[in-house]
Amino acid sequence: MNIAIIFAGGSGVRMGAGIPKQFLEINGKPGIIHTLQLFQQHDMIDKIYISVLKDYIPYMQELVEEFRIRKTAAILAGGETAQDSIYNALKKAEEENPEDSIVLIHDGVRPFVTYDVIADNIRSVKEYGNGITCTSCYETILLSKDGTQVDSVPYRKETFAAQAPQSFYLKDIIAAHDVVRARPTRYENMVDACTILRSQGLDVHMVAGNRGNIKVTTPEDVYMFRALLQYKENEQAFGLGLTNRMDARMHNMQK
Repeated sequence: MNIAIIFAGGSGVRMGAGIPKQFLEINGKPGIIHTLQLFQQHDMIDKIYISVLKDYIPYMQELVEEFRIRKTAAILAGGETAQDSIYNALKKAEEENPEDSIVLIHDGVRPFVTYDVIADNIRSVKEYGNGITCTSCYETILLSKDGTQVDSVPYRKETFAAQAPQSFYLKDIIAAHDVVRARPTRYENMVDACTILRSQGLDVHMVAGNRGNIKVTTPEDVYMFRALLQYKENEQAFGLGLTNRMDARMHNMQK
């Protein structure tokens, strides 16, 4: 069983909009629907669990029905933090699926992950036990404790940006969450599942992602996503096939 956990419980403060960013309409439909359709249409995904703000559950249900996201197994209320929201969805999945199911944890506001990256995550879990989508950093990364003075500069060739999905066996990621939740600090400084596993000394395997897999967080990101959609539509209309070739080239470069 391959399960997608789509978490979209944010309030969208950085977006500055009147509604949560995941529900902003982009090219005729809410951003989260763009994301969900990628998993709905993927032939390796069996079920989808969605975590949203409690007050938006009825609206999310309407959207799921309108856009025929038929793989939806449940829509759940988000928690106090993003990791709480994910944990709620994981526990619901645990009730209804085998413990060796593969779960792909994905941001509701990352609506441009490719088919191959989703498939590669599933293969990575089968081979290595987990998979963390990432891309090489093209800019120099600076480390600074106070945000004003540079403390160190890691080698750029050794720096990568973690994205989503981040994928695991269901029983393994729940066990990792349970360790964190038993601590007094709980999810403090735990920004994603990769951080949770590494905080426990567990090995994680990298999966090459696609560079268009942006996280729509700011107004500028909305413009970028619209441009990517236009590019994809032009590619399909004129049969250019550029995106797939570029993704394949990036994948080979990062091996």
